[in-house]
Amino acid sequence: MSDRPPALVGISHGTSSPEGRRAVRGLHDALAQALAQRHPDGTPSVRLGHVDVEQPDVPATLASLGAGEPAVVVPLLLSAGYHVYVDLTEAVADETTRPVVLAGALGPDDRLAALLLRRLEEAGLGADDRIVLAVAGSSDRRAVEDCRDQARRLAEASGRDVLVGFLSAAEPRLPDAVAAARADATSARVVVANYLLAPGYFDDLARAAGADVTAQPLLVPDAPAPRELVDIVLDRYAASAPLIS
Repeated sequence: MSDRPPALVGISHGTSSPEGRRAVRGLHDALAQALAQRHPDGTPSVRLGHVDVEQPDVPATLASLGAGEPAVVVPLLLSAGYHVYVDLTEAVADETTRPVVLAGALGPDDRLAALLLRRLEEAGLGADDRIVLAVAGSSDRRAVEDCRDQARRLAEASGRDVLVGFLSAAEPRLPDAVAAARADATSARVVVANYLLAPGYFDDLARAAGADVTAQPLLVPDAPAPRELVDIVLDRYAASAPLIS
């Protein structure tokens, strides 16, 4: 086997949004630059694929690597639900042409809480504003608990209570969470912390949920990928690379 480090294969959900695609592509480019700096004598390959909506899918992304080139698949997903536990797990298990391991999802993580708080501050978060964390939602209870864990981390980082609202598959739904936050503090604004990776369908739903302000998602098109996200992906990659045999 080559002394070159294994490839980093980032797998996003996929989106039909041009803005979302540009934002995720920006993360891919930032990862490639960061890996080139960390491994100047043998830079790992970096690929971007998708688990839904877009192509290439996971098998096609892995097939784009060199013959037998080992890979670490890093889910560019904020919590570990069906796509991680089933789709990506099965895709990795089905790969027979190279050694492949599956890394952990991006969240929960304190660095994501710091990034969420920065997005809130960029949106003009006020001292009395109520925060609702908007998450995509999942039917997998483990993913739901991951999101609640992230809300607790944001509450600690911001020093205030944080409610959670789901955009699909779990309760409470985001419009209900926004309404509850408004009823609990009628004189304050309700501000949505956007726990979504990039613009797209769910971001549109979040902006229609009735909050006074909705922050930007973690990735913003045509802006540099946040250092926090780059570091988390690289950490997930580095933790899993030694598991390749």
